[in-house]
Amino acid sequence: MTEVLLAVGTRKGLFIGRRRGGAWEFDESPYFNAQAVYSVAIDTRAERPRLLAGGDSAHWGPSVFHSDDLGRTWTEPAQPAVKFPKDTEASLERVWQLHPAAAEPDVVYAGTEPAALYRSEDRGETFELVRPLWEHPTRSKWVPGGGGEGLHTVLTDKRDPRAVTVAVSTAGVFRTSDGGASWAPSNSGVSAVFLPDPNPEFGQCVHKIAQDAATPDRLYLQNHWGVYRSDDAGAHWTDIGEGLPSTFGFAAATHPRRGGTAYVFPITADSDRVPADRRCRVFRTADAGKTWEPLTAGLPQEDHYGTVLRDAMCTDDADPAGVYFGNRNGEVFASADDGDSWQQLASHLPDVLCVRAAVVG
Repeated sequence: MTEVLLAVGTRKGLFIGRRRGGAWEFDESPYFNAQAVYSVAIDTRAERPRLLAGGDSAHWGPSVFHSDDLGRTWTEPAQPAVKFPKDTEASLERVWQLHPAAAEPDVVYAGTEPAALYRSEDRGETFELVRPLWEHPTRSKWVPGGGGEGLHTVLTDKRDPRAVTVAVSTAGVFRTSDGGASWAPSNSGVSAVFLPDPNPEFGQCVHKIAQDAATPDRLYLQNHWGVYRSDDAGAHWTDIGEGLPSTFGFAAATHPRRGGTAYVFPITADSDRVPADRRCRVFRTADAGKTWEPLTAGLPQEDHYGTVLRDAMCTDDADPAGVYFGNRNGEVFASADDGDSWQQLASHLPDVLCVRAAVVG
């Protein structure tokens, strides 16, 4: 019987749900009590899955923990897994992203605030700063977004371990094709409506990028105003927001197998950060953004105010696919049929910051 694990990072701890068959059960109490958990990864590349969590203690500071027993026990390295070298004169605020590399079994990337990329070659136990991005000539002009200057998205290419794409708030998209030795802005076509020049080389407030399952060069981007698609690995972007009730939002996710299928959660506006039209709706495209359909079956029908943050929506690798999202109301919703219908799994949690799910058995 298939077992699915769901990790829900909140402002006050990590909640873990498990489904074997049709019923969900959540562990009795949160892990990392009172810590904000901004990032989670479920690494299923090895025979034994590994969970990674980026915790942020108000007293002890940020750290990366790992678990090799599906979250029941956790290990923190004796020395900080992620830290800035002294010569950078920077200190770690939090870990925004943990990403197991698609083509290298032991490699894990971490994205941080201040905006930096780290690379681990031991499945997330120790990390090294990727200096060429930290020392990029445009860095002095990067400006923190409303949530800070965070590197919040990392995408890797299963065909080529040297190809990595990252997104930074508010510097935009950067890509490397040589394993991180050099980086170039990759924002052509993405608008920055809040700047005097709305089409700069960099400086866009990209909120999330997701990669198409069938066509790795196809990417979907949720911007601070604007939903976009690239068909050339991010070199150029095309607006695909027509048909959505709003093009402002934070989250973006893709179906694990179906090409052209992606999910977003529209928000009314940057100045009114609640669901578009006060309705709890996930929007899905099945044709790479040509059309969008609202998914509402099983979701609240009354006025709703739960904002979904950039990493608080995901899919798993089950068949049919599971789709999940959590919101700042502390609610978690799940679909076991590609998004066609939904059920509420949890309520009254702390603010949901991130969700990750995967088949683990």
